Amino acid sequence: MEPEKMDENEWNYHGEGNKSLVVSHAQSCVVLRFLKFLPNINKSTEEVYQHLHNILDFGKHIMKQFLGENYVHHGEVVQLPLDFLKRLCLKVQSERPESRCEKEMDVSGYAMCLPNLTRLQTFPFLECRPIFCIEIKPKCGFIPSSAHITKEIKKKVCRFCMHQHLKVAKGKWKRISKYCPLDLFSGNKPRMHFALMNLLQESQNNLKVFKNGELIYGCRDDQEHFLDLNELAHHLKPFFFPASGLISGPQCPKTVVKELIHMLTSVLLNNSTDTARAANIMPIIPLSQGRNYCEASHFCPHLLNSKHATETTGLPTGCILYKTLQTQMLDMLDIEGLNPLYKRVEKYLAEFPEERSTLLLDGPYDETFFEKLKDLSLEDDGSVSYAVTKIQQYRVAMTAKDCSIMIALSPAVQEQCLDPWSVIRSSQSSFIHSVSILDLDLKPYENIPHQYKRDSKIVNHYLKSIKVQEDPVNLYKKSEDCTLLLHKV
Repeated sequence: MEPEKMDENEWNYHGEGNKSLVVSHAQSCVVLRFLKFLPNINKSTEEVYQHLHNILDFGKHIMKQFLGENYVHHGEVVQLPLDFLKRLCLKVQSERPESRCEKEMDVSGYAMCLPNLTRLQTFPFLECRPIFCIEIKPKCGFIPSSAHITKEIKKKVCRFCMHQHLKVAKGKWKRISKYCPLDLFSGNKPRMHFALMNLLQESQNNLKVFKNGELIYGCRDDQEHFLDLNELAHHLKPFFFPASGLISGPQCPKTVVKELIHMLTSVLLNNSTDTARAANIMPIIPLSQGRNYCEASHFCPHLLNSKHATETTGLPTGCILYKTLQTQMLDMLDIEGLNPLYKRVEKYLAEFPEERSTLLLDGPYDETFFEKLKDLSLEDDGSVSYAVTKIQQYRVAMTAKDCSIMIALSPAVQEQCLDPWSVIRSSQSSFIHSVSILDLDLKPYENIPHQYKRDSKIVNHYLKSIKVQEDPVNLYKKSEDCTLLLHKV
């Protein structure tokens, strides 16, 4: 990429989150990621540069150690011409969703250049072939068991399922999703198939499908819109069933979607030869990691006791879901146990503000930072050092809880000599695949009080919701309404 030859017409709006905006190149398999700020916040060029370098260093030196070399792509910080940035900003402005325009794209001169993860990362020479990419945001895959938890419901129902009730009540989504992360992380194929089907049917912002880099299925930037599984099946049919006329009729879409779900399950359970450096310091996840079933899951409870549903349970230790779950489980105290430690550190910093850099709360994210994450002891000696270690582990865990898994697939040709680990097979075809992880920015230290309040709000709302549903008076009213409707006039 040559900065002096940058043309804004070669870049397209790709998407954005709360803190950054991404554009993709029309020909090359790269994206540029820009920071976003509120109009009244003026960041210097040096501050933007350092912020981007912190993001890069955290992915390169920390998350790569937990998730594996092949899964994490940290990119590089690049300097761009100011006139190009201003033209690009004007070009993409009309494509941005209104709900995201509160913050403005930074045009101070720096961005992160990253590989386009909707494309194949292991075999870029196959770009001439059709490529599908499925983005899955799996969320937290375990139920906490910390002694600091005050509401027992948190030890029975997962955070995602509880949060659904609050999101629907606030109008963010129209319906409660039947997806439960514990089903996906179970390693049990019937439960995983059930989870993936529910993600497809009610994807919210937890599943997207791209075709040759273009979004064809799923919600863009948290904006809900109508999803048509039949249309998705139409895109995928020649991909999974290349022989024309192989399947047809009303069962065709169902067969294609089922093929996709089986393929995704195989990739997610695929053992990788890429051993994460942190694997030997992390807690080993047992086949039944504590409570591995959420009481709010819509997966039929009677199937859990059937031989078919439990014949394969537990994640292979080399698969991407296992590594992600291991990293998530660095949150050993839950936010209720962590909040007092945050207050301990804040009290210390109020007395000794110059010590903030020594505590590494803002980086640098290097070997020293990584070494401090290795202490998994839960014996609180009352020190600031213990509190900081648990806070840093929690921040890394929260990052893993909010990451996205990108699975790129492209048809394989038999005569090609390819790494057998990269080939995955469906019932009718073989595919080259690559798996990557994105959204790996470290969660801010300052967000801990907000996380604590939100946790309480989610739990309290859920308890009220189920109480209303189970209230005998409400059940009687529903029955009475039904009787009135059936009464002859």
